[in-house]
Amino acid sequence: MPHLGQIFMPSVETAKGDSAGPPAWRIALSRDLDRTSEATATATARERSRSIAWSMAHLFGEPTTVPLVVATRARRSAASVGTPFADVTPDVRSPWAAAIRCAARMARVTSSATAHGPVRLTEEQVLLRDAVRELTDERIAPRAAEIDRTAEWPEDVRRLLADHDIFGIPFAEAHGGLGADLLTLCLAVEQISRACATSGLILAVQALGAIPIQVAGTPEQQDRWLPGIASGEKLVAFALTEADAGSDPSGIRTRAVRDGDEYVVDGTKRFISHGSVADYVVVFAATNPEADKASRRLSAILVETDRPGFKVTRLEHKMGIRGSPTAELAFDNLRVPVSNRLGDEGQGFAIAMQTFERSRPGIAAQAVGIAQGALEVAAAYANERQQFGKPIGDLQMVQAMLADMDAATEAARQLLYTACQEIEAGAPDGARWAAICKLVGGDTAMRVTTDAVQVLGGYGYIDEYPVERMMRDAKITQLYEGTQQIQRLIVARSLLAKHQ
Repeated sequence: MPHLGQIFMPSVETAKGDSAGPPAWRIALSRDLDRTSEATATATARERSRSIAWSMAHLFGEPTTVPLVVATRARRSAASVGTPFADVTPDVRSPWAAAIRCAARMARVTSSATAHGPVRLTEEQVLLRDAVRELTDERIAPRAAEIDRTAEWPEDVRRLLADHDIFGIPFAEAHGGLGADLLTLCLAVEQISRACATSGLILAVQALGAIPIQVAGTPEQQDRWLPGIASGEKLVAFALTEADAGSDPSGIRTRAVRDGDEYVVDGTKRFISHGSVADYVVVFAATNPEADKASRRLSAILVETDRPGFKVTRLEHKMGIRGSPTAELAFDNLRVPVSNRLGDEGQGFAIAMQTFERSRPGIAAQAVGIAQGALEVAAAYANERQQFGKPIGDLQMVQAMLADMDAATEAARQLLYTACQEIEAGAPDGARWAAICKLVGGDTAMRVTTDAVQVLGGYGYIDEYPVERMMRDAKITQLYEGTQQIQRLIVARSLLAKHQ
């Protein structure tokens, strides 16, 4: 029998090979398609083989009267919401892709959660969460250790997410997305990060880079850029931080000088996630450095990375999320059309703050996923590891650690879900909710992963088990998209303002 290290860290050959035969979900899908064929005698063989609605209904335990047909790019009017719609092309690439598209669209239509109420996931959100979890366990988890060891960008994971429309979760159907809400996006980030924080970050950064376009872009700009981002064919990065401007964006020195119908961009950006692999970078540069208010100095400009004058000058060697490239970018007399500016001149700071309100929950979701993954490894190990003639899970001090880890992870998760609900509902203190869920999530991930290493003892300190990687990955959730100290300032100022 393999020990837990082999279970949680299968070999690369096992991860990449199919020698063990087809996966269980493919066998189940084939069996359910056969049942569909028997039950629908009047359908042609071609129609039966392309039927996803029935196979998904069986595979995921849904009633066979589910009123929808799954399609990659379904066309439907408002009058047809919740009813079968015609003239679509079913997609049979995998049950996960079908489940994800089905669940995301249904969640948008059927969700009726209101702010300040209890957070209960809809059946469709549960379906999507479970589909992403199973896809992650089967295709991403076996790659996690190798991604960390080689520190190489996992292009295969990027393609996997694109092929299953996971990138499309937060984008409108008009731009080729699934039109789901913030909570649904965070469910996906959480499940992927539970196995591989680097892979979860691929989805989180894609959403981060797109938010400025979604909140400040013109319809023409959105139509030009968002479809490629939603499909995953194009990657986008968010470039705010500089060597001397981290928590204080007023220190940004990158300049964008107007020259007719173009801006000339000069400067550098530091610690830019996916900066070396992105097709687009949303750059925050000073267009009015002498503005009376520091918040009016900046503008947001989308830069295509194939423009002359763009260069990746270094990649950072990091403690964690090692497969996610963190780049230093240089802009040398780079010319970009004024039409690439998002919003008006001087609105860059406001756009960045609006972006963080919707992106910080994604980092909280990554943190919760990391904590959950570490908790599961620690609990399984405690059941197996024998000391003093019994499993260490029978020892009360180990039980106490596991209980605290479980309680902290669940508390962070419920806070995250509530924050998503509040932000989606347009709560006036959305920035507070974004900060508080990232604050609690990041601190929880660091504490739970550290305790997981302690539960495993010496085995937790070596790479035979994944908890040491998870602990290294967890640290970044306390740093990027605003340090924990900045989150505490935001929360405290919001609290004090309420009680003036």
